Amino acid sequence: MQTASERLPAARYAAAWRLWSKLERVVVPALILAGWEAFSRSGALPQSLLPPPSAVLHALGDWVLGLDGSTQDYSGTWFRHALSSSWRVFAGFVIAGLSGILIGTAIGWSRSAEKTLEPTLQMLRPVPPVSWIPLAIIWFGIADKPAIFLVFLGAFFPTLMNTIHGVKTIDRNLIRAGAMMGASGRQLLVHIVVPAALPSIFAGLRIAIGSAWMLTVTAEMVAVKSGVGYVLWDSYYFLRYDMVIAAMVSIGLLGYLSDLAIKRLMGVVLRWQRTTTVQGREG
Repeated sequence: MQTASERLPAARYAAAWRLWSKLERVVVPALILAGWEAFSRSGALPQSLLPPPSAVLHALGDWVLGLDGSTQDYSGTWFRHALSSSWRVFAGFVIAGLSGILIGTAIGWSRSAEKTLEPTLQMLRPVPPVSWIPLAIIWFGIADKPAIFLVFLGAFFPTLMNTIHGVKTIDRNLIRAGAMMGASGRQLLVHIVVPAALPSIFAGLRIAIGSAWMLTVTAEMVAVKSGVGYVLWDSYYFLRYDMVIAAMVSIGLLGYLSDLAIKRLMGVVLRWQRTTTVQGREG
């Protein structure tokens, strides 16, 4: 039996471990920001070219809350631009997700669909989505539609390929068991194949949402006059690099929140699959 003096170090160790568990997510970002602040203020580069994090935070604060008008025309407009970008991402991502899952399931399940559809899609897949910008502008004009089209292109293929992989690699014993129970082809597909492929499908959706944000920013630089990407490009023209970095931070934050939403949905849908690390702890 442990004495009080023996239990004290163990309690301190446990408390220190709990504190580290809470802080470990912010240690690396904090070190990066501290190093960036120190380097920017050292004079190695003009602060106009590499604004310190404090200046970026001030610009972001004015952009979001309209604190002192230091960002001029952008002051207090963050939510409007973020909502515009989020709408384009959401619209293109939903269209890409639904079509990618449906077509990917068909290709993975049906040999006929694979022979008919996959060659054409595989020829289109290596074409960079940004190369479609001129055609998107010609087809859809200067508005939301070309941006949504580019988001669709960026999100469609990750969803498609992961869905095909998920359907093709499911345990064949599950299909045999369902067939032995008298399940029809449609019942096998709906109740066995698609549920078993969901982990791969969600992996594709998480990749797709990142691509969607990258493409909407690219589209906003050339095809629309609103959104976080538009602010980033417009700030660059006026040499407001603090706003450029603030826009980059905003894109990262919005992308992270979008991925987190998909991850939460995945946790609800895949309740039977516990997400653990290699060490066996829940992630």
